[in-house]
Amino acid sequence: MKSFVLNRHGSLVLPANFFAQLDFSVITSLEQFEAIVKRDMESKAPTGTKILEKIDAGDYHSRIELLRDVALNLYWVNRNTLTLYQKRPMRWRDVPRNRPDLFLPIQTPWQDSDRKIAAMKSAFDALPSSNAQTELSEQAIFSLLYEVVRYKRHHATYMPPIKPTVAEFIADPENLTTVLDRHDPNFPVFTEQDIIDVQEDDPELEAIHRWVMLLHNLYPWDRSRQRLARPHQIGDDDFVILFEPRNREVLAFINRVKEAQSSTSPAVPVPAPVTPMKPARPYPPIIVKEKFSVMPRIEALAASPGEQVCTNEDVIRNSAMNWSPMSGEEISSKTGIEARCYTNRSIEEISLDVARSALKHSGRQPEEIGAVLFCSCTSVRLIPSVATWLSAELGIYQTHNSSDIIAACAGMPYGLSDALRILDEVNRPVLLVCAEKFSDKIGNVRTSRMLFGDGAAAMVIAPAPEGSEPDIEIVQTYASGPQKEVNAIVWPNPDFDNNITVYGPPVRALAQRYLIQMLEELRALPGLHGGDKMIDEIDLVVPHQANKTMVTELAQEAGLSEDQLYFNIQRVGNTSAASIPLAIHDAVLEDVIDRPMRLFAPGFGAGAVGGYSVLRIDPAIVATVRPGKPRKGAVFSVNRPSSEDVRVGFGD
Repeated sequence: MKSFVLNRHGSLVLPANFFAQLDFSVITSLEQFEAIVKRDMESKAPTGTKILEKIDAGDYHSRIELLRDVALNLYWVNRNTLTLYQKRPMRWRDVPRNRPDLFLPIQTPWQDSDRKIAAMKSAFDALPSSNAQTELSEQAIFSLLYEVVRYKRHHATYMPPIKPTVAEFIADPENLTTVLDRHDPNFPVFTEQDIIDVQEDDPELEAIHRWVMLLHNLYPWDRSRQRLARPHQIGDDDFVILFEPRNREVLAFINRVKEAQSSTSPAVPVPAPVTPMKPARPYPPIIVKEKFSVMPRIEALAASPGEQVCTNEDVIRNSAMNWSPMSGEEISSKTGIEARCYTNRSIEEISLDVARSALKHSGRQPEEIGAVLFCSCTSVRLIPSVATWLSAELGIYQTHNSSDIIAACAGMPYGLSDALRILDEVNRPVLLVCAEKFSDKIGNVRTSRMLFGDGAAAMVIAPAPEGSEPDIEIVQTYASGPQKEVNAIVWPNPDFDNNITVYGPPVRALAQRYLIQMLEELRALPGLHGGDKMIDEIDLVVPHQANKTMVTELAQEAGLSEDQLYFNIQRVGNTSAASIPLAIHDAVLEDVIDRPMRLFAPGFGAGAVGGYSVLRIDPAIVATVRPGKPRKGAVFSVNRPSSEDVRVGFGD
């Protein structure tokens, strides 16, 4: 599924927020599945009784509030069909009785249903519209919801995920299930494109409208024909609603659960947490002039965010059903982000664009490059590595080192550290590329969706002329910490459908720990250019653009003032490894860096990695990026070997 699409109105839509299904190949137990459902559906959704209580107490103040709660309730009612099953009406005489992959849910009557349904209708009619522009839409959305609610016959509190087979349902004559006296297979439903093309003036209402269209599609029959019936009350020409597993992975999961329930094997013990031990002695920062014989010169910096802007309003328009209500203003207040940038191009393609631009600006030819380093935590390519692929695409016949580095938000400090070592070994320019593509790895995880964007940056680091001062003066890297901090940002995460997830408190803890340590190190170092302390020689702090609100607070606690910090996160989001070079690039474009300046650039993030560099940036190094033409199909399809090449290679 694409990370985003533009609908016929030109609005950005995130299909994964509405059409996502769980990946059951990574869900190993019923307990894990039930925890996911409880977190994403049950905890967000009020019961019918709770909705009635809120109506009686006058706690609803707008129609949108009521629509949201009723829709969330129906998502909870359909928690198993949304995740595990597809509903399939079938004439009773045609239903296979002994298939292990067809199921009939056992249902209980919905208590006090008439009162609850009537209360919802009267409350909606009495509540005010948000404004005149939304009134017709609210009416249309409620009509769709009401057609589902008013004919719902069964209670939803106890609905076990693993349903009985048809044979198991028949075995107990007291079981009840939903039956239709007739069924039209041409019952109208909304297409995926219909849902994508929804547009409402109110962002939250637009999201709810999409939810409700999907709920409508879960009941593709005349709901007035529904009744609950026991096995002996089902006529041959009645239709039952069979539950089919959505795919083979779901069926395999159901079978795993059944096997586990019948197994007597003991549970696997959970290992005890490990107490982290501090290093035997500190790791001192590397003073480049003292450590290396070849001094680095930064010859070029090219950077580019994704081409598609996703504003906070776009995020709200695409609210998934498992999100708590939040406004665009609240997102901005929590993160400092007004927009993030996405791309539909591959991470390899955007990396190639900035690499070409940086090489051109530096005046370097492919045969001069001694190494290509690629820093990213979102690349999905292992063979060939992105660095080796870039080397070939740039026309480089051979390097001393082309390799990928996974250091997440500390990607640039890690990349610079390796670049300096290689520069000292081969005395040839190093191309360092930092790039991330988060937009297709977020799914419907709200904290990640608020934060992350796509972008790429490239630097050419070459030997400086003999006797010159280095442009990179200090480098430092760290990793590890308490287990909670190391696992504070996870991708892939099976508990969140393998999407990237962020656990806020431990992220803040590791960022605070590293910022304090970094500044203590700089305050302890003597100045390299006549100052008493290194910290006093810093002109500007360009931190990893993690979360503007959090980083500003932590920096102030560590002794920095807000006016010392530069941020561009408000318009590009958090681009992890690419964030620092992308921010330096923008600081030059905005004339914040309007002359050669000394920067302190700290990074910290996933895996409890950290690092920083003190570097001199001349505005003249910044290059203009000229994007190449998007390619069709896989990015590695360029000059890809054929099957004939494979046969020849194996001597066939």
